Amino acid sequence: MDCNSHTLRLLCVEDNTTTQMLYRAIFEDLVKEIIFANDGEEGFEKYLENEVDMIISDYEMPHMNGLEMIEKIRERDEDIPIIFITAIEDVDMIIEALNLRVTTFVKKPINHQEVKDALKSSCKILLANKIIEEEKKRELEALQKKDSYYSYQEELAFAKELNILRNDFYYQFAGVENISLIDFVYSPLDVVSGDAYSVRRVDENRTFYIIVDGMGKGLSASLSAMLMTSFVNHLVDKMVRYESFSFELLIQESIEYIKPILLEEEALSLDYILFDNHYNKLHYAKFSMPPFLLQDRRANIIKIKSNNPPLSKWQDDFNLDEYDITDINKFLFYSDGMVENSLKDSTKAYAKCIEEDFFHSFTREEIKEKFFEKISVQEDDITLVFINKFTLQNHLIVEKNFQTSLESVEAANEWYEALLAEECAKNREQCAAGVVFNELIMNAYEHGNLGLKPDEKHRLLEEDIYIERLLELEQGSSKNINVKIYKLHNNASSYIITQITDEGEGFDTQILSEIFRHSHSFNGRGVFVSRKNSMGIYYNTKGNSVLYLSKI
Repeated sequence: MDCNSHTLRLLCVEDNTTTQMLYRAIFEDLVKEIIFANDGEEGFEKYLENEVDMIISDYEMPHMNGLEMIEKIRERDEDIPIIFITAIEDVDMIIEALNLRVTTFVKKPINHQEVKDALKSSCKILLANKIIEEEKKRELEALQKKDSYYSYQEELAFAKELNILRNDFYYQFAGVENISLIDFVYSPLDVVSGDAYSVRRVDENRTFYIIVDGMGKGLSASLSAMLMTSFVNHLVDKMVRYESFSFELLIQESIEYIKPILLEEEALSLDYILFDNHYNKLHYAKFSMPPFLLQDRRANIIKIKSNNPPLSKWQDDFNLDEYDITDINKFLFYSDGMVENSLKDSTKAYAKCIEEDFFHSFTREEIKEKFFEKISVQEDDITLVFINKFTLQNHLIVEKNFQTSLESVEAANEWYEALLAEECAKNREQCAAGVVFNELIMNAYEHGNLGLKPDEKHRLLEEDIYIERLLELEQGSSKNINVKIYKLHNNASSYIITQITDEGEGFDTQILSEIFRHSHSFNGRGVFVSRKNSMGIYYNTKGNSVLYLSKI
């Protein structure tokens, strides 16, 4: 034999005792084990009960003939080699056997050599099938490893993209009485994104933004967008460090940097934006991006269109313009993935709705919700910047101070719940606002005034001494927690703005990025819950004062 038949189990289905003895004499030195069955019915049972490698079967048998048995076996196994023994030369029977993929035929009366040759032929087929299955298995394992490797690389690539994006106002508000809420949506369609953005604090009066949209799909567009954003961030860092920020020079240098990198047919859409709050000016260079949307204090919507073509490697110069924003209180900057997205059950795009949705939105969460309600599926990368400027002056409805103690925190929660009940009917939003207040005042108490670090809190909870430690720490604290409640109106809607300020050292809000990326971990769950149950949470630059919005 050319293949290792001595490892095989052979099922012989034969009702004649003499033929069974003949099979034993022929096969006992060629296979590991011979299993006998006296008819098709028993043969099928023996097949089910044993791990059979090959089958040799007669046709004419009582209870169930050979073809009937083979048909039942083929329902379970399409590949097992079958040698069919028959004296009948009926063409229809032969065709039926071939349709059941019988491996080979042996005609009665049985010839020893023919049976051995049939076994040899079936053994080769069995070996070939095993080799094919093993190869398939190896290919599948290699593919799984490859997919796993690619998934790992994609995760690393996306983490790198998030590190390239810079946001100096991550979950921060700007100002004291005149508040600016600076919000973002960054929603890549794939792990490798053609969109990128950054927002940078130049100084106390100026803020720089860039939104980049690589025109095209895939890795090339993503690389161009990320390289451009990374270089711009590098320039901003140097200019801020040496107090030499120049908006025009920044644009010029970044264009000169990216031009040799772009392919001949490639282009970038960009928004370069500089807010100068001292002079109330918006400076901009728009390279084939969707119009800015601005809303003034009289609720008029202003559209500012691009003043430059798409950025290509053939770019020689650019236009730089400015706009007076003294009377502007709301801004929306975005990539074209948003406005080109199809609406549900419509051939029209979201561009048809964006101005109205912007007009009726007070926060990023509202316009985001309106967008995803109106589309059926996200079709492209989406990046947007939503800025709302308003004054808190004359909108304060109540202010109260609380001592740094668990008893005061509990009293504050009861007070806040009663206040919400006065301001609005009990509903889901009211309950959510209460959850957020509980989380944030607890953060002000334990992390702010008591200075308890997240890792230490985790350890105290594991050791079941958390409450005891809090009571011990609060004995030596004379700090207070200040709570202010404001009520604002926008169009037909009203909003409660709650501000909680502690007297602690504060924290860097950039750590919230890690908390929100890894919300499954224990530390930071309070602020995560607060974000999910509000229309936005915002800290001051120091990190010891937080405000959040609730719609009523």
